[in-house]
Amino acid sequence: MSKMNKTGFARSIAAIGALALATTALVTPVAAQPVPDDLTVMPPVPTDYQPARTPWGDPDLRGMWPIDNIASLPMNRPAQFGNRFWLTEEEYAARQAQYNASDARYAAEEESGTIGMGHWVESDSSGRRTNLLVSPANGQLPAMTPAAQARYQAGRSSWTPNTQFNWVSDFDTWDRCVTRGFPASMFPFRYNNGIQVLQSPGYVVINLEMIHDARIIPIVSGPEAVAARRWPANVRTWMGQSIGYWEGNTLVIETTNIIAGDSVPQNAYERGPSPLNMATLGVPPFNTIPTSLQAKVVERLTMTGPDSIIYELTYDDPEVFTAPWTARLDWSRNDDYSFFEYACHEGNVQIRNYITASRAGLQPVRETEGGDGGAH
Repeated sequence: MSKMNKTGFARSIAAIGALALATTALVTPVAAQPVPDDLTVMPPVPTDYQPARTPWGDPDLRGMWPIDNIASLPMNRPAQFGNRFWLTEEEYAARQAQYNASDARYAAEEESGTIGMGHWVESDSSGRRTNLLVSPANGQLPAMTPAAQARYQAGRSSWTPNTQFNWVSDFDTWDRCVTRGFPASMFPFRYNNGIQVLQSPGYVVINLEMIHDARIIPIVSGPEAVAARRWPANVRTWMGQSIGYWEGNTLVIETTNIIAGDSVPQNAYERGPSPLNMATLGVPPFNTIPTSLQAKVVERLTMTGPDSIIYELTYDDPEVFTAPWTARLDWSRNDDYSFFEYACHEGNVQIRNYITASRAGLQPVRETEGGDGGAH
C-alpha cells in the first residue's frame, strides 16, 4: 500500500466498513475464453459475441467492471511458469486453496466487526492466467534503453531506497495525490480497483475509482479520423489525449500527448509520472520509469459475453522500452460494485512528515557540556 495514500483511505474505511463489505463483494471471474490444451498458447480474442446496442447503435459497454478479481496476477511472468500463459489444473487448485484461506480470514473479520487488511486488499484467485503480459511471449517487460535505464536509476520517490526527502520534488505524482499516470491507472492495484464505463452519443467515459480520474474519450469514424482530433504536440495532460473508434464490435482507443518526464529533476513541475506503478504486482520497483514524448497507448475493449470484456493495452515508447509490450486483462461485470471516496489530498500529511523527519535526521548530534549529569 502506498505510504502516501493509506492515510486518507484508512480514515474513511472504518466509517463505511459494513457498507463496503456489502457493495464491493467480489464476483467470480467470468471466463473470457477457454483455456487451450497447449498452455503455452494465448488464443486470439474471440470476436463472435454480438453485444447489446445502445439506443444510438453502438456496442453497449456500460456498467461496472472492477478488476479486483485479477489484482493478484503479476505483470511479468514468474520464472516457475516458464513459457506458459496458463496454470495447470493442479497449480490452479493450489491457487484457489490459497485464496480460500484468505476468505476464512475475511470471515473472521466480519464476525468480530472489524476491518483489517483482509477486505482492504481483497482479491480472489484470478483465474488460470500466469500473468498479465501477453507480448513479448516470454512474459517479461522489454529491457529499457540505456538512456531510460539511467534516468530510471537516478529517479526519486517515496519508494526509492536511501532517498533524502528535502522538498516536494523528491516525491512522485502518486505520492502527492496527483495521479498514478497513464497507462499505470488502468492496471490493478491493492484496492480501489473500480472501473466504470459510461457512454453517450459520440463519447465513452472510463471512470476510475482510484484518484477518481475520468477519461472522456471522443469517438470518431475510424483510425483515419484520429489525426484531425489530435491536439498539438505541446498540449499534454497526465492521462494524455484519448480518441476512440469502433472496429466492428471492438472499441479501439489511441492515446498520445501524455505528459513526458521522469523522476530526476529537482523542479517538481518538470517531473513526470511512471507509466507503470510498482503497486501492480510484478512491475519494476521505485515508480521511476520515465515517459518520453513518443509514448503511445492503444487499447482494445471487446465484449466476449454479456458480463465479460477482454481489455488489451499495447504500450509503445521507443525512447524508454526497446520494444512495445501488450497486456491482456479479463474484466468481469459487477453492477453491484460501488465507488468509495479516495481521500488522498485531504489526509495527506505524509509529504510534510517525510521532509521533517529526513531533515531532522541530517542535523548533527549536539552534545551539551557541563553539570553533574554531563551530556544528555
